[in-house]
Amino acid sequence: MALSQKQKWWSPERVRDIVIGMSDGLTVPFALAAGLTGAVTTSKLIVTAGLAEIAAGSIAMGLGGFLAVRSDHEYYVSTQQSEHRSIREIPEEEEEEVRQLVRDWGVDESHLPAVVESITRDHNQWVDFMLRHEFGLEQPRPGRALSSSVTIGGSYIVGGLIPLMPYFFLSQPLRGLWTSVVLTGIALFVFGVIKSRLTGTRLFKGGAAMAAIGGCAAAVAYLAARWLG
Repeated sequence: MALSQKQKWWSPERVRDIVIGMSDGLTVPFALAAGLTGAVTTSKLIVTAGLAEIAAGSIAMGLGGFLAVRSDHEYYVSTQQSEHRSIREIPEEEEEEVRQLVRDWGVDESHLPAVVESITRDHNQWVDFMLRHEFGLEQPRPGRALSSSVTIGGSYIVGGLIPLMPYFFLSQPLRGLWTSVVLTGIALFVFGVIKSRLTGTRLFKGGAAMAAIGGCAAAVAYLAARWLG
């Protein structure tokens, strides 16, 4: 695969979508299966409930990703239109905002007029400058909504099947639980390390944090089911 294609595939947006889907996929079905282990006597019920949760969860997560991208785009367009209107109606105030932003960057006062003039010369460029530096907005790609939805939903399914796999092969729920704990703990740790590597944070800390979060969720669910049952 060419370098540009790799960069496109591992874009920050796609990595974020995978992280969202996988982290929830590894944690929620794991906690559900652990909770059911404390309440049922056969793994078949856990598998059935787990698969139902994975199906529903992947759809919900995918839809959430789709709506998030669409909402980001709608907010960007709304803010863009508002800035165009402000530039037309109160150009002096908008120009002063540009001047203040540039001044905060440490530009010498003697150079301010030329810098401001170069930014405000073209209205589209002016609006883009304000969106980036006043509002902190980057232009979203609305066409990414479907891709984001599929990536998040697919990652949720992959993550969700990992803690559920032992229950397919072990009829006793408790044996399935302990196998799932080991398997999911390893998966959570590895996923946390990979996520930390991509985000530039400490590898072991990221892996341990992911494993701890998943373990706590499963323990609470199991104990709650035992207590209520």
